[in-house]
Amino acid sequence: MKLWHCADARSFRPLWALEALGLNYQIELLPFPPRFLKPEYMAVNPLGTIPFFEDGATRMTESAAIVQYLATRHGPSPLAVAVDDPDYGAWLNWLHYGEATLTFPQTLVLRYTRLEPEARRQPVVAADYARWFAKRTLLIEAAMKQGDWLCAGRFTAADISVGYALLLANTLGLMDGLAPSVQTYWARVQTSPGFAAAKAAQKGVKPAV
Repeated sequence: MKLWHCADARSFRPLWALEALGLNYQIELLPFPPRFLKPEYMAVNPLGTIPFFEDGATRMTESAAIVQYLATRHGPSPLAVAVDDPDYGAWLNWLHYGEATLTFPQTLVLRYTRLEPEARRQPVVAADYARWFAKRTLLIEAAMKQGDWLCAGRFTAADISVGYALLLANTLGLMDGLAPSVQTYWARVQTSPGFAAAKAAQKGVKPAV
């Protein structure tokens, strides 16, 4: 398996899953955004987006889908929730909520505060989407009233998907406006399987055992 990755980009989700599962893989570290800073990457992924993942004949570009693929295809693993488990639907919902609901508004904050040239930045747009993101963490707050993790009573791939969204929020300085229970959850996911190893892997090193 091979993962094309930029530090702390969406590709951190599959990197985290690979490390949590203890799988063997290759990593290609790229500058962000690679379509501008590493144009030859376009020959690998014509979209120019991160991640790009390869497993035999399988090619994937969606970070949450890659996490689901790894947890189910390379299991059995506690990262996955079985189809006959009562929390299977919740697991799928959280997997996709992490990307579609939580990460999407943050990409607009990132674009209009950091990536666009100064003249094209839009602080009002960024502030609106920052508030949108914060409001959509209410479901995490509600989930934390039921337990330490999002579903199934344990750390799963759902926590990887949502956990990455909180990593991005932390990078963008959006954590202060979130509920204390959400901030505590963010601290908790950083101690979960694979997180520290993924952080080290994106620096090209392995953490001390």
